[in-house]
Amino acid sequence: MLYSAIRKVLFQFDAEKIHELTITSLKKTGSTPLNNFYKQSVVHKPVTVMGIDFPNPVGLAAGLDKNGECIRAFDAMGFGFIEVGTVTPRPQPGNEKPRIFRLESAHAIINRMGFNNKGVDYLVSQVQKANFSGVLGINIGKNKDTPEEKAKDDYLYCMRKVYNFASYITINISSPNTPGLRSLQYGDALNELLSALKAEQKILAEQYQKYVPITVKIAPDLTEDEVVDIAKCLVRHDIDGVIATNTTLSREGVEELEYGNEQGGLSGQPVKDKSTQVIKLLAKALDSKLPIIGVGGIASSSDAQEKLAAGAALVQIYTGFIYQGPCLVKNIVNAL
Repeated sequence: MLYSAIRKVLFQFDAEKIHELTITSLKKTGSTPLNNFYKQSVVHKPVTVMGIDFPNPVGLAAGLDKNGECIRAFDAMGFGFIEVGTVTPRPQPGNEKPRIFRLESAHAIINRMGFNNKGVDYLVSQVQKANFSGVLGINIGKNKDTPEEKAKDDYLYCMRKVYNFASYITINISSPNTPGLRSLQYGDALNELLSALKAEQKILAEQYQKYVPITVKIAPDLTEDEVVDIAKCLVRHDIDGVIATNTTLSREGVEELEYGNEQGGLSGQPVKDKSTQVIKLLAKALDSKLPIIGVGGIASSSDAQEKLAAGAALVQIYTGFIYQGPCLVKNIVNAL
């Protein structure tokens, strides 16, 4: 109830300004007694995925804490794992503002942020400062001005930088807000990228004497044949996991709403069924050869259970968390 009242006030203001204010507040309070305002005790429901022991299967999706500044705060909220990023080799401002739009009646958000972040070196400094002992995913991408044919170099650069600080590394090739990025999900481009990443993973595992799993985050706007092809490619390259899904370009069900036709990726409840369908297709195609992390439109414990029943081993939340607050984490874990 308290968060609901706070949200009504916050939603009166520009979405990105409120996001920045929230991140600043969480950064300042995460390691102080002030975190009692959002800290909560969550039941321990451990699960082992990709060789990693998760205290519970509910994680924070990438995009909310792009620069890894609020790890301690999100840990206090009871997440079983936290994924920070997407981070790029060099800092970049992202796309022009405004670039975040709330579709309140649909419990959805459209964003066209464009990988705005302070660069991988800054993120690593924040991760070191947090000294976090929990499960931390680091989501990496390419700079906007890096040509598609050189995208691999950006991913390898970031991977080398974050490897020693991540529990797992996510390869983001599915954001709709960086030109050409989604083309990395197909054919030769995907094969070349995954081959290079696995080779580098082997080198880094020997260097640091530990194995850090690689996951790949895919889009919800894929055909059945495309999902099957991606699944085969992931298995062929011995990728450790897949995250399904990112935001959608579809506007089905929100076309008539204010901001419904803004450019960018749509997240929240309207993407729920598309995401679940991709998970089902992946689960069938993968045949348990690698785990799926389900994300997209999770706004209740039943939504989370739907993703798990479809074949996900873990779930992540983002938009549902913005609309409901930390209680969503607790509600989902309690129901599992």
